[in-house]
Amino acid sequence: MASINAVDAGSICVLNKQDLAGLRYSLAEVLSTVEGAYKAYAAGLSANPRKLAAKPDDGHSLAYSMLGRDGERQTVAFKTSYKFNADKEQSLQKYYTSLLLYDDITGLPIALMDCSLVGALRTPAASALLARSCAHGDARTALVIGSGVQGQNAFPFLVAAMPQLERLIIHGNHEDGIAAARERLRAHYPERDIEVSTDLERSARAADIIIGAAGPASEKTYGAVRRAWIRPGALTILVGYGLHAELLHQADHRVATSEAQMRVTGTDLADAEGALPAVDAELPDILAGNKPGRAHDDQRIFAYNSGMIVTDIALGRLFAERARAQQLGQTIRLW
Repeated sequence: MASINAVDAGSICVLNKQDLAGLRYSLAEVLSTVEGAYKAYAAGLSANPRKLAAKPDDGHSLAYSMLGRDGERQTVAFKTSYKFNADKEQSLQKYYTSLLLYDDITGLPIALMDCSLVGALRTPAASALLARSCAHGDARTALVIGSGVQGQNAFPFLVAAMPQLERLIIHGNHEDGIAAARERLRAHYPERDIEVSTDLERSARAADIIIGAAGPASEKTYGAVRRAWIRPGALTILVGYGLHAELLHQADHRVATSEAQMRVTGTDLADAEGALPAVDAELPDILAGNKPGRAHDDQRIFAYNSGMIVTDIALGRLFAERARAQQLGQTIRLW
């Protein structure tokens, strides 16, 4: 970890989307960084307070704010996320997310950066870690529902974490997104390809791992996976939409990246009384060896993948230091 030295403590490096687009990183590096952040949190080194959310009654926008501290990297950060037209299809939405990092050794700011790349990577990395930790030992088929950014990025990380996977299936609405998913997988694994599903129920019945990464509009088009469709031992992971709430409520074993975060962002999964069931284990504890990912191969497991700021901090610090080494970004006097 590079030390932070600033001649003027009132200045900060601003990294936009273009600055970060040229950074090089490996799938293994991202997985290792995200896993390390979870383990540091499980060890009590880091802080990940519950996120704040703001949403108008008509649901036209959605905003989140997250504060955290990565004790392993001695870094404090604030993340903001704002989506406009959140209730409409993706082409009509506006989305902005940022990450502000401070070094907790020197007390100096590290960077203010666009957080879209971090978010696009840490979420599928977390899904891959959930799959590796909670899927049954003979898992060979994975289905991803949704062809947006998260659906496109899911497959390379799944294969990196579970190279034994033999069959990869995508179910989505948009041909361009499906093509992008296949292209991204081939960029890392030229010999691999993705099947395109035309029947969600049929694909779900064949899958050992199912990731719901669709948008709300997509779910309205082709529905959501039901419990009756999944085989004994199947693992379902919810990132966005595409999985019915009954999968959570009727699961044999429930996992979350963070139960507290699930209770903020997963309210659409609540039952008729507005309640969510308790989870049996959180991913940080599973990765640290404190709790099992599953008890036996026949368990139908539901996992809720919500963002934890400690993973944003870990990847954000990695990318900020790499960008600074390449003299990317713009230094601005802010204070």
